[in-house]
Amino acid sequence: MKRILAATLTSLTLAAPVFAADLVVAHVYDKTGPLEAYAKQTHNGLMMGLEYATQGTMTVAGRKIRVIEKDNQGKPDVARAQLASAYADDNADLAVGPTSSGVALAMLPIAEEYEKIQLVEPAVADSITGEKWNRYIFRTGRNSSQDAVANAAAFDQEGTSIGMLAQDYAFGRDGVRAFKGALKHAKIVHEEYLPANATDFTGGAQRLFDALKDKPGRKIIFILWAGAGNPFKIADLDPKRYGIEIATGGNTLAAMTPLKSLAGMEGATYYYYGIPKNPINDWLVTEHQKRYGQPPDFFTAGGMSAGIAIVEALKKTQGKSDTDTLIKTMEGMSFDTPKGKMTFRPQDHQAMQSMYHFRIKNDPSVPWAVQELVQEITPDKMDVPVQNKR
Repeated sequence: MKRILAATLTSLTLAAPVFAADLVVAHVYDKTGPLEAYAKQTHNGLMMGLEYATQGTMTVAGRKIRVIEKDNQGKPDVARAQLASAYADDNADLAVGPTSSGVALAMLPIAEEYEKIQLVEPAVADSITGEKWNRYIFRTGRNSSQDAVANAAAFDQEGTSIGMLAQDYAFGRDGVRAFKGALKHAKIVHEEYLPANATDFTGGAQRLFDALKDKPGRKIIFILWAGAGNPFKIADLDPKRYGIEIATGGNTLAAMTPLKSLAGMEGATYYYYGIPKNPINDWLVTEHQKRYGQPPDFFTAGGMSAGIAIVEALKKTQGKSDTDTLIKTMEGMSFDTPKGKMTFRPQDHQAMQSMYHFRIKNDPSVPWAVQELVQEITPDKMDVPVQNKR
């Protein structure tokens, strides 16, 4: 009887289906805090990217994808603790985030300590995939150099003087440094750094006016800003009386609203929903409008790209999510996104991707400044430096 029972139990064990463990993705992001609006876009995009890439099943290679959310509140110390908890307590296979560059820099050593991947989206500071990089860091978001090289294409002409207005933290300082490095002909004559939460721009604007007003040729104030505050208020101080233009790169639809009055202004952007022409962006625009009553925004596309990258990597590994396998798979991996093809550069895991030279159009049918495509700046046209000394 014992032999019969043992044989029966053995056969039942062999016949039982083996369920693969869930693939746990931790989204550690600025769900509350000054960058909350950006973070929400990223999360919506991440979930839509996972949905699109799995054809709605939220399953890849037999593994259910489970996303856990952690709110770092925009605080570096909180983010470090949450990322460690995600890896150690929640058994996250990999993490995505955050929004703030300063928070991202605090998180990078945690990924290295736990030897697990952190897919940075959308923090942009060059140092994330530069001097502070480690082998566990990948980034789908653009970096400051990609922003700078793309914007230089619009403004880098002989006889042009530029004053920079930026936030006084990693995003702003890295952005200005990258912009300076990308210019070959135009000259930066003044750098103005203000607190990230600044609301009064009068003093900074006056210093910029003083530095530019007597310069010959074209004169531009280029604004690098993210989150709260409206630095475009400086237009109310009438820089035109000195022949000074205001310029900036692309941003969220809300941030582009004050630019409606700057029709004809040119710059470069990471994403504007009306620019890329491909099936993934078509799906994103249609579905986002249906679900949220508005087009996808600047950071939505990045979140979607991160979700697609995760699924494509797991397809290639046939569901294996150990870190070394993922790193070997993702280095040099190309994948399609709402922006077209991205490729993780093997040297620093930065996603090489198109940027878009735009011109502002004031369209009364929408509240934001419409960005019309001047030219797509493809990765082969951008000399984006490798800065991690790998």
